Amino acid sequence: MKYFDAILLTGLCMGIQPALAQDDHSLLSGDVENYIGYGAIMAVLVLFLIAMLVLLRTFKVLTRVILKSDGYTREQIEAEMNPVKLKKDKSEVWNKLLSLRPLSEEKELLIAHDYDGIQELDNPIPAWFMWLFYGTIIFAVGYLLNYHVFHTGQLQYDEYKTEMAQADIAKKIYLSKAANQVDENTVKLVHDPAVIAAGQAIFKQNCVACHGPNAQGNVGPNLTDDYWLHGGKINDLFKTVKYGVLTKGMPTWEKVLSPKQISDVVNFVKSLNGSNPPNPKAPQGTKELETESKLASN
Repeated sequence: MKYFDAILLTGLCMGIQPALAQDDHSLLSGDVENYIGYGAIMAVLVLFLIAMLVLLRTFKVLTRVILKSDGYTREQIEAEMNPVKLKKDKSEVWNKLLSLRPLSEEKELLIAHDYDGIQELDNPIPAWFMWLFYGTIIFAVGYLLNYHVFHTGQLQYDEYKTEMAQADIAKKIYLSKAANQVDENTVKLVHDPAVIAAGQAIFKQNCVACHGPNAQGNVGPNLTDDYWLHGGKINDLFKTVKYGVLTKGMPTWEKVLSPKQISDVVNFVKSLNGSNPPNPKAPQGTKELETESKLASN
């Protein structure tokens, strides 16, 4: 016991050391103090475990001594200290699970009637089956109240309409994202009134100062005739608006307008071809036949 007391005292001293070391920061750093503290805690836990094992061993030895003093033989002491665990019969386990009576009581379970020498046993219904049966009844009542009384849940047709509405929202989100993936190589000429109206709003907000309110031309060229400085196809217009022509005062719009907005405004410009606005600016550039619009309309 002297050695055990010495080890315990050493562990306690190690646990107290981090607290004392806080007053002298010049000797140990904070991390070292933490490591020492954790080590002290672990040492105390190990010592506690060793003490418990020693006590358990002591109790066993004392039990043997007491049994021997009471006149028990060595075999009896071993039997008391290490009792043999009886294995349960598997049939008993199944009988409990299935709520069956043992075979020894089979005669008591026979039902009085018989048919062609065949008799029936009056075994009770298994408990698990009854719980399952009661559970289905509770589920049916809950289902009825949820879907047909309080209408807190959606029936098949209502769920279908909800999913279709969600799919429509997802489709619109996808199309809005896909529209911004267009560039000068993939842009298409369209005659959708919604696209034209969106393009017209963008034109009035950003392009009127240079091209006039009716695109008849001001500082910039007339956009309603068949003459174009940098190409009159939809791809050419998209490229001109996107990158600009700085040498002629046309700014780049790719940092101001999204690809979808550029596509809308160039489609609006293409829709103005042949509109003949009042006071048009003189033609500039090269004349191009308007075959693209005819192909798109067909």
